[in-house]
Amino acid sequence: MTIDFRDGKVALQSGEMFVIPKGVEHRPFADRECKIMLVEKAGTLNTGDVQSGLTAKDGVWV
Repeated sequence: MTIDFRDGKVALQSGEMFVIPKGVEHRPFADRECKIMLVEKAGTLNTGDVQSGLTAKDGVWV
């Protein structure tokens, strides 16, 4: 899995962890399917500052 940032990118391998600071724009992607664990504060919108049909309702587990 790779996470792109405006000023670079971070490549992650199995078992590694990376903390993205609050408010930093990023774009995660992977060439193949991978499983990740995402930890964020309750109430954090999955679409950032954008409200759309892709925005998950607060408190709903996917």
